[in-house]
Amino acid sequence: MSKAEIILKCLLDNLDEGIHIVDNRGKTIYYNKAMGMVEGLIPSEVIGKRAIELLKGVEEDSSTLMNALKKGEKYIDVIQQYSSNIGKNITAINTTIPVIASEEVIAAIEISKDRTQLRELNEKICRLQGINNIKGRFYTFKDIIGSSEKIRTAITKAMKASLTNSSVLIYGETGCGKELFAQSIHYNGLRKDKAFIDINCAAIPSNLLESMLFGTVKGSFTGAENKRGLFEEAKGGTILLDEINSMDTTLQSKLLRVLQEGYIRPIGSNVLVDIDIRIIATLNEAPEKLIKEGKLRKDFYYRLGVIRIDIPPLRERPQDINELTAQFISFYNKLLGKNIAGIHEEVLDIFLKYSWPGNIRELKNTIEASMNMIDDGPYITREYVEQRLARNFISNGNYTAGMEEFPIEQYLENLEKKIINEALNRYGNNISKTSAYLKISRQNLQYKIKKYNLL
Repeated sequence: MSKAEIILKCLLDNLDEGIHIVDNRGKTIYYNKAMGMVEGLIPSEVIGKRAIELLKGVEEDSSTLMNALKKGEKYIDVIQQYSSNIGKNITAINTTIPVIASEEVIAAIEISKDRTQLRELNEKICRLQGINNIKGRFYTFKDIIGSSEKIRTAITKAMKASLTNSSVLIYGETGCGKELFAQSIHYNGLRKDKAFIDINCAAIPSNLLESMLFGTVKGSFTGAENKRGLFEEAKGGTILLDEINSMDTTLQSKLLRVLQEGYIRPIGSNVLVDIDIRIIATLNEAPEKLIKEGKLRKDFYYRLGVIRIDIPPLRERPQDINELTAQFISFYNKLLGKNIAGIHEEVLDIFLKYSWPGNIRELKNTIEASMNMIDDGPYITREYVEQRLARNFISNGNYTAGMEEFPIEQYLENLEKKIINEALNRYGNNISKTSAYLKISRQNLQYKIKKYNLL
């Protein structure tokens, strides 16, 4: 084996994606460890076997690897649900590429991203949401705390929106309470007795999200069954599309058609299905910025934002901090069995000066953390909140009056940690893609991940 071949094998063996390569007869000539993890097979036992032998119940004409060999066609990001020959059920997003030399297909390569656990988790969440629609805890407008003019304006607009069937777009920074507003609109509205299903668009790949929303028919892709999508399951109810800016523009275009025409076409079907749902969508970045960056279609934004509600960040409603703090202290007194009367005046002064990058969620977590540490005493004092807020202050780079100054080395380390963490989230913790994006080696990235305890 040449040095180039050794280097290439080392690279393929250490990729996070599964790699399966077959020759022109369909026999496996390479199968990496990641692919073995996806299909539950041992790589050394797969070499020499035809791709079809490794699968259960998959015909040759429905195998993307075999079709790539026969037709010389490339298949990009195809959702496949199938079973390996040991009975492991798999959901994967696969890209299959024919290798062509002198106008002849000499091999085919399949790159596989395992989505089995994600599919199972999302199906479980959907089942639980169906139960919660009947028995679970949900939020209404009375749960939204605050008397400032900005929050009252948002509540008034949301209450009016709840009495219509128009689509709603809610914009607010992370931790502002967008889902609380969305649930309040649903449970105060015309559809309150129907399903409310929330989908986190940032957590689900677009191809998988499309099949979840629209449904599938048997044979539309490997392993596909007749399955109703969430648009049909939520008949008469509301679907919350959370962080819709994470959805790719192709799917945005398909959803735009759904909003305009009121019907869907399940994947692989020629039949149109009428639907009756209301869509509420949320954004954690300004839509004008997203449109400019090409992450949000302008026509999709206008169709979604028939009613747009902007939730103010906590730093713009400081007069609500005392009321919110009292509410959280009361909640955690019951939960933790404590008897804290409130916060010290010094703490209130810190709270009013702090910029709250994590908004209400950060305030709530700060109260919870402080109350867990208090052994005795009627008030939350400065010592319990200052260290936590100082740590958040550095990691978010928010220069706020009243906070301590920190060594430049510590600031730079926290800034580096934040950049790496955001990149990892962006690429789904994929080491290869993250290191390429950051323009550092995989080894250096792995060292920094370990150093900052990021995974």
